[in-house]
Amino acid sequence: MAEYDLVIRSPRVITRAGEVPRCVAVRDGVVVAIEPLDTALEGRETVDLAADEVLLPGLVDTHVHVNEPGRTEWEGYATATRAAAAGGVTTILDMPLNSLPPTCTVEALEIKKEAAAGKCHVDVGFWGGAIPGNLDDLRGLHDAGVFGFKCFMTPSGVDEFPPLDIDELERYLATLRSYGATMIVHAEDSTAIERAPAAHGRRYADFLASRPRGSENLAIAHLIEAARHTGATVHLLHLSSSDAVAMIRTARREGVAMTVETCPHYLVFEAQAVADGATQFKCCPPIREADNREALWHALGDGDIDCIVSDHSPCTPELKRLELGDFGEAWGGISSLQLGLAAVWTEARQRGYTLVDVTRWMAETPARIARLQHKGMIERGYHADFAVFAPDDAFVVDPRRLYHRNPVTPYAQRPLAGAVRSTWLRGQRVTGDRPEGRLISRGEA
Repeated sequence: MAEYDLVIRSPRVITRAGEVPRCVAVRDGVVVAIEPLDTALEGRETVDLAADEVLLPGLVDTHVHVNEPGRTEWEGYATATRAAAAGGVTTILDMPLNSLPPTCTVEALEIKKEAAAGKCHVDVGFWGGAIPGNLDDLRGLHDAGVFGFKCFMTPSGVDEFPPLDIDELERYLATLRSYGATMIVHAEDSTAIERAPAAHGRRYADFLASRPRGSENLAIAHLIEAARHTGATVHLLHLSSSDAVAMIRTARREGVAMTVETCPHYLVFEAQAVADGATQFKCCPPIREADNREALWHALGDGDIDCIVSDHSPCTPELKRLELGDFGEAWGGISSLQLGLAAVWTEARQRGYTLVDVTRWMAETPARIARLQHKGMIERGYHADFAVFAPDDAFVVDPRRLYHRNPVTPYAQRPLAGAVRSTWLRGQRVTGDRPEGRLISRGEA
């Protein structure tokens, strides 16, 4: 009788030791042995990877807007998680807004779990929401297993999820610190945005001027001071302004408990190349200039930015106002959940980074920040979540071949390097036929 459920042999496996040849054995959905490649391990199923394939840990994307229930025509659990699996992502954490109701009470969390049940192709966890008036709801959500709480420092774009002002932010942080919860923060300053030119028209430069770097920098400064004062743990979402890196570095050196993410679109695109009317590129904070992009890459390499996640925020084609191309009227959000690994790898290898770096940014570190104790690495005792990746394959993005609900993405027709050939969740190949992902809670994964 075979000793293991699954054995994968690969000349290239990403582990704590780097990229090494290994034989990986799985039992009951967990990695139980990692041995030299020529070790004679027997499994009920044995997979020998090709020389051009690399076994990666399944990616962990902690910033996904699934939008179900309430705005399921924008996205949904079946489509989002199928896209995630096709992109090598085996765990997502769903944001609390854009669904109706937003995940700001325990009741709303239960409604969301009911909507997700039986539809997920990868594991799914949930963030709670922090909005004016729900301070007393946070402990119940925390005890119900959310991974932390999201707030905005500027209007979110949906009326049911208003921002916290600075005084409210400090009160909420002080409360979260009392039971060790994390606040994840969209940091742009409302006053700075109000004083900037209004977003309007077809020119991307005009939209960029409406969300200046200063609005982001100022909000981050306020967030740092609030975290310093309260002692709370904060996570900065989707950093786009490289100007803020120096003060983030200083704050962390002084003991502020702060982690930082950025997103593939800030590392791939540049403002100067966005065509007039190309509203599929609109997001907040915005894609900035080429020199800013290169500074973000340097910050990743230096460890000042911790991780890369998608901020997958889709909508219907009508809301992108593609026929008008008006950046003032279009919904802001990038659809990229299926493409993040290839997009990041395409740019990373041009700058001398390796797959070890990419998996640290896109699997290991997001899992650590979210306190997912058994995900993000290929190690004994971890979930057998894998992506089989062919780094030298190339393809041109065809939106019709993407699994997220609406075929709108700024990556359309862009050539990318690297293809996910298969994805495994707890030792089972994800086929798209059977949604076998689980709903996970903080502390259980």
